[in-house]
Amino acid sequence: MLDALGDPTRRQVFKSLRRGARSVGEIARGMDVTRPAVSQHLKVLKQARLVVARPEGTRRLYSVDARALDGLRRWLDGFWGDAMAAFKEAAERQAAKERRR
Repeated sequence: MLDALGDPTRRQVFKSLRRGARSVGEIARGMDVTRPAVSQHLKVLKQARLVVARPEGTRRLYSVDARALDGLRRWLDGFWGDAMAAFKEAAERQAAKERRR
């Protein structure tokens, strides 16, 4: 999942979907890449389960898959908990060291 967001253009494509479902043409508008390139980036994001596509008439609309973001957020929250625990430990060691002085 994180690998898919490693590319700056792909991040820009993904970011453009925060405003809601959009077609390839809408996403490509205002970017310095072609519509076929946007399609390739969307394919990678879709394979990473970060976006979903739904047909609407003759086009497909892409949007962020909220389930993927929830999973990513839970995974990242695990790092936050670990970081806070390490910070607490370091602060307690420092406080104990200062009490001994």
